[in-house]
Amino acid sequence: MKHLLWILPVWLWVALNCSQPHTVSVPYPPPPPKDSIARFLPGVVCSDGDSIDFNATFSLDGKTFYFTRSRNRSWDIYQTRFREDRWRKPEKVVFDTDQYSEADPAIGPDGFLYFISNMPKDDADTLKDFDIWFVRPQEGGGWSRPENLSVVNTDSTEYYVSFAGDGNLYFASSRVGGFGMEDIYVSRKVNGQYTKPENLGPKINSPYSDHDACLPANEKFMIYTSVDREDGLGEGDLYMSVRNDDGSWQEGRSMGRKWNTPTYEYCAYLSPDGKYFFYSSQRDVKWTPIESLPAELLDALRE
Repeated sequence: MKHLLWILPVWLWVALNCSQPHTVSVPYPPPPPKDSIARFLPGVVCSDGDSIDFNATFSLDGKTFYFTRSRNRSWDIYQTRFREDRWRKPEKVVFDTDQYSEADPAIGPDGFLYFISNMPKDDADTLKDFDIWFVRPQEGGGWSRPENLSVVNTDSTEYYVSFAGDGNLYFASSRVGGFGMEDIYVSRKVNGQYTKPENLGPKINSPYSDHDACLPANEKFMIYTSVDREDGLGEGDLYMSVRNDDGSWQEGRSMGRKWNTPTYEYCAYLSPDGKYFFYSSQRDVKWTPIESLPAELLDALRE
């Protein structure tokens, strides 16, 4: 048994890095030890004021971190940049508006920054629902004007984007025809275009609210939030599902008391280098080494 102890880090490092879409070098602060959970960048991302800080996504080069800050029922996307050996004071992204809410930033494999907003699609749009939008990177480090990702949006609310390594886009929606209040869908990227979204089915989606999907590049497992289930430990809990060889999903199961509290756990995210797992809870962004995840999820990364 002892001889396996030095082998484990080797196969785990290979599995995690091979399952990621790109290699980055993220200048992390001192990380928490395995099986411990800590606030991420206290005083920078996790504030000590009256705000709620949530979401997590790194730029493709690992030098910018995006998150959402909520104050007075308004959501705004912030970024902190790593400059001169430290993470700088966060600032609102340039496309964030004062009139509307923006949240749930996610960097896609294409380098676009995806997010949700309740801004109108055009002058005739009077609905107050949230849609998925994106901005394109511009020369000089700026962003384009926001564009509506119309292929996935409906007259209902869509939110929380995540990506697989091949660009498949996962999100939540309260659209008609689901299994519950909100369901998780996938829009597959085929020939550079996103296809009509598909519901992930009753193994993932319950009669309640299911959202905030997080997947590794190989799409072999999913961590997501489910609300008000009978086996729930709080308002919203982290659940997990492993994908079968035929592409179907196993029944979603609670991740248990290690991860879930009497409050709300949400916004699961894997760092682009595969080293850390992030999620949001108790008004803060939390992080922990990837090795802290359940063994069956780590096994799925090797496939």
